[in-house]
Amino acid sequence: MSVEQNKSLIRRIFEEGMNQNKPPVFDEVIGPTYFNRSMPAPVAGPEGYKMTLNLFTAAFPDMQVILEDVLGEEDKVVTRGYFTGTHQGELNGIPATGKSVKIDYVDIWRLENSQAVENWVQIDMMSMMQQLGVIPTPEQ
Repeated sequence: MSVEQNKSLIRRIFEEGMNQNKPPVFDEVIGPTYFNRSMPAPVAGPEGYKMTLNLFTAAFPDMQVILEDVLGEEDKVVTRGYFTGTHQGELNGIPATGKSVKIDYVDIWRLENSQAVENWVQIDMMSMMQQLGVIPTPEQ
């Protein structure tokens, strides 16, 4: 695949799969050996991806991802953006707070045979915990 095709495939994960809530997209574009290096799931492939994603969508059912940059080279695609949502469910033991968040992230995807097979994710967890009121902000 070309770099542009790779970028388009990764956009589909966010824009269709997540934002339009079309989980069948994940079965199509996430490879059977997919593995998240930053947040490993107990199983590989699309099911593992859905399990990891569900940690966030259960806590932020109205979650939307905004892609600010989508960059590609060879078999890799990098996205930078943020997600928004309202904390309406438990997140790693933190009960719902009802607070809205805007959380920055950067991730790297590796593609093989027209599917995403590996990724690394960096989420601004400190900011998320501050926005949820779990830890104080510097002003506090």
